[in-house]
Amino acid sequence: MVEIALRGADLLDDIARTQTEPGRVAFWWLGQHSFILKGGETVVYIDPFLSPHAARQTPPLLAPEEVTNADLVLGTHDHLDHIDPCTIPGIAAASPNARFVVPRTAAERVRELGVPPERLLPLTDGETAGYPLAGGRGTRVTAIKSKHERFDEVPGVGFPFLGYVVELNGATIYHPGDTIVYEGLVSVLRRQRPSVAFLPINGRDAERLKSGCIGNMTYQEAVDLAGDVGVRWAIPTHYDMFIGNQEDPTKFVRYLQVKFPEIQTWVGPAGQRVVVP
Repeated sequence: MVEIALRGADLLDDIARTQTEPGRVAFWWLGQHSFILKGGETVVYIDPFLSPHAARQTPPLLAPEEVTNADLVLGTHDHLDHIDPCTIPGIAAASPNARFVVPRTAAERVRELGVPPERLLPLTDGETAGYPLAGGRGTRVTAIKSKHERFDEVPGVGFPFLGYVVELNGATIYHPGDTIVYEGLVSVLRRQRPSVAFLPINGRDAERLKSGCIGNMTYQEAVDLAGDVGVRWAIPTHYDMFIGNQEDPTKFVRYLQVKFPEIQTWVGPAGQRVVVP
């Protein structure tokens, strides 16, 4: 089990009380690939996986109906632990002003989960959605295709696996969803210039693929991606949740410290606030 720092009302209170100066963003890891971001007054949920699934090793830190503070909800692809069919309806009801960014291939699925079309921002590779805020400020989300072992592009619709570059409060964050490194990814990310990257490290092998468990980067590949792109913070993720699909994040940390000592990292309890420039 992953250690838990804050959960429930205590976690929500910590998010509400957190203030970030321009150029800084706070994040809370919720286990697996789920994150909460806060920059200024904007709160973004990425891949919120809050179902009480029997096999999960990190328990849900929030119930979907507790999420009353969401401005944006980003889902990277239509798998249970990324676009969670039990979580999306609850957040949509509890945060009635929240907008949902999802792959265009998953838009109909998310509408069926109770998100009305006017609250959906469907994207595919290279497209950007803007979220306007008071005072002329805003948040931008740019979609970058991900290769979840395969691209599986749907002709005329788009890519079902996406990552997102989130520009929030003067900071730029990359959340790739589930992906392996593919030709051209480094150059695309260099143009986006993210300072923070949340990188899946659970890897892949024939046994998992044969059982239907689609793979990700290894911890070495994730470190090399961070170094090649030139991020300032690289956060290992997607390593804790399901037995048989886990990895030791200290391997990522040790490899990063040896190969790219200038890049900062964090491994800690779920629900802990981390503020990065």
